[in-house]
Parts: sequence; C-alpha cells; structure tokens
Amino acid sequence: MFSKILIANRGEIALRVLRACRELGIKTVAVHSTADADAMHVRLADEAVCIGPPASRDSYLNVAAILSAATITGAEAIHPGYGFLSENADFAETVEAHGLVFIGPTAQHIRMMGDKITAKTTMLALGVPLVPGSDGELHNLDEAREVAERVGYPVLIKAAAGGGGRGMKVAHSADELAEAWDMARTEARAAFGNDAVYMEKYMDRPRHIELQVLGDNYGNVVHFGERDCSLQRRHQKLLEEAGSPAIDPEQRDTIGRTATEALSRMGYRNAGTLEFLYQDGQFCFIEMNTRLQVEHPVTEMVCDVDLVREQIRLAAGEKLGYTQEDVTFSGHAIECRINAEDPATFAPCPGTVAVYHPPGGLGVRVDSALYTGYRVPPFYDSMIAKLIVHAPTREQAIARMQRALDEFVVEGIKTVIPLHRDILEDPGFQKGDYTIHWLEQFTARPR
Repeated sequence: MFSKILIANRGEIALRVLRACRELGIKTVAVHSTADADAMHVRLADEAVCIGPPASRDSYLNVAAILSAATITGAEAIHPGYGFLSENADFAETVEAHGLVFIGPTAQHIRMMGDKITAKTTMLALGVPLVPGSDGELHNLDEAREVAERVGYPVLIKAAAGGGGRGMKVAHSADELAEAWDMARTEARAAFGNDAVYMEKYMDRPRHIELQVLGDNYGNVVHFGERDCSLQRRHQKLLEEAGSPAIDPEQRDTIGRTATEALSRMGYRNAGTLEFLYQDGQFCFIEMNTRLQVEHPVTEMVCDVDLVREQIRLAAGEKLGYTQEDVTFSGHAIECRINAEDPATFAPCPGTVAVYHPPGGLGVRVDSALYTGYRVPPFYDSMIAKLIVHAPTREQAIARMQRALDEFVVEGIKTVIPLHRDILEDPGFQKGDYTIHWLEQFTARPR
C-alpha cells in the first residue's frame, strides 16, 4: 500500500479522495491554485503545494507543476479525481514514466476510450451493443448522407473527441444534414482541435443509463449496477439515481454480464463507467468514462462500497478479493448536484458563502468543500456540493431528499436548490417517467 498520495484536483472530489486516504492511513498532498489557498482540502491535507495562478491551464492542468509537487513531497501515487487531467492519457503515461503510480486505468485504455469512434468499434468487437450509425469516422458529406439514409432520420452527428455535448448536432431531415455536418465539425475543431465526426441514429425518448465497473490487474472485473443519469440540461447531468426506475434486476444482470466480460477481455483495470442509451428494452453503448464519476456516491450507497478506497487498493496492485456474486444491492439512492447558479437562468453565481448549514439525519450524505465564509471562485466548475440520500425504497428516497433540500442552507450566493425542490415535486419525476429530454422541457415550463 502507498504511504503518500498526491491529489491532483480541487473542491469536493479532492476532499473525497483525502478522506479515503485518511481512513487507509495514507498521507496526503494537496495541490492548489492561488485562488484555492483557503480551500478545505488544502486545510485538511498533510501537505499542500501551490502550483500556479487561478487559471486551470496554469495550475490544475500544469503537468510539470503537479509532477514537481509529487517529487518534492515524496508522493508515490497521484489520484486525478474527475475532470482536469483524469482522462488525459499523456498525463497518465508521464506519471508512470516518472516512477509514480497513476490511480486509474492504463494510458492505453484511456486513449482507446477517449476516442469515441475507437471506443465504439472496440466495444462492438467485444459484443457490446451499439446505437445504429456509421462504422467509424465520416470523411465527407456524401458518406454522411449514405449513413443517414440507411439508419433513417433524425440522426446525430458527434465529435469523435467530444464530451459535454460539444460537437453534437441533430439533423431531422436531409435538408438539415449539411448544416449540422458543418456546425458539428466546426465546433469539434474549436473545442478539441479535432474535427473528426461520426453519426448515430437520434433516439427520440431514451434514458441515459451508466454502469459502474472495477477491474484489477489480474483480469477480474465486477460491476456495481446502474445509475440513471437522464436528468440533464445541455448534456450536463443534474440529478442521478441508483438504480434506475426503468431497469429491473434481470436487465441489470444481462447488461452487467455483457460489459464485465468485454472489459475482462480488454484487460481493463481500476474504475470505469460504461454509458448507454436505453429505449424499448434495448441498451446501446455510447461511450466509456475511464475515471471516477461525479455521481459515484449513489452507487456507494446502494452497494455499501467505497469506490475511491477500491481505486487506491487496485492501483497498489491488490486483487479485487470478491466476485460478482458478492456484490449486493440495497434500497435506492438519489444525488442532487448543487451548483452555484441562478435556478432560473443557470448563470454562474460565484461569491462569498455567508451562511452554510448542510442537512443531516439518517441516510443523508453531503459531499462538499464549502464552509461559512468561503469564497466560491469564478474560475472553475459551478458545482459546489452533492446531496445524496439513501432509503429502502425510491418513494422513501424522494421524501428524504425533499426533507434534506428543505434543510440545506446556502446563503450569500444563488444555488439550484429551488430547482431540485420543483423537480422532486413533479408527478412525472415521482413516477420515474422521464427521458434525457425531460429536464429541458421541464425548465422551459413557467413555474
């Protein structure tokens, strides 16, 4: 086991990793920008190193500074959290080249799954079902027209190196295809420096279902069930559930077995999440995230597993130590992402937290690095907390979340807490009757 780990991230995820390290008896090194000098993970870590000014490119994306911090503090491994460098294959390779351990998958698998086209062709070869579409990159508009005619409109043109909804355009008819083609490639080139695109059939009412997996260095892979992440705005998740109200245990077992067998054949190690569109009883693979997910706590709650602890164990070379039959599922969990945003306009609202009082009680968890007097900086993602609840049934989890949201006090800045209250009161949500388009439609309604 490691004696010291550097945490190459900030905010609640840095604090989450720090807690897992503390429970394992591992010393921690926090890195931070000048804007985060007073951050909670900096205060609680055993050591802290400033790695640059506020801009991410000069601090949390500064590979040389992070590696220097690891070297001077004697860290043996680096945990990247999520975002920033967590899915950067070059960073993972550089960490390993410097004699350190990257707590995550291999650079090979990060690179393979980071390219959406390669990911799809790899999964197809391993027997994982895909959304109908092109076999790979589309090289010109004529190819795009041929594929669109074969799979039928509407179609979705997607950036091969994409993420977060960038480089994605829908064409509802042949008349719209040329414009969607040009816009997707232009946006992809601007966002990722890569204008390669491919095409998928546009599914009109799918759910976004993802499967949490862990693998060790010895070919053992298990899954920890599904999360329903369909409640999204502009492809950004806002609320997640485990398990999905649309999936039954038999369906979970079927897709879980398919996925774990595929990843075992790949030799995949550490944490990962396979993402699917689910409609009419069919799972269609869309991408794989080779890192810890923001919404991992709902899985932890229903499976009673510390996924960060498992990441660290596996990176240290330990075996999983259990089989799929040992993984059990209990109750229902819901996570609400609390963003420092105006709940009506979604405009970011950084500023000083005048009063902070998180909710508590049975089955309530808050992952946050906030405290009274903390100044939320304007330089980073607007998520400031995650509120997670667990209860024996979905109905009880909804009631518990409603109670917890009513208790949650964040004053001095605007947050999306009022929006979450509205969502949980909606009859459609309470029935579990929603798709990836539901939240966009919900927020467009007058309230």
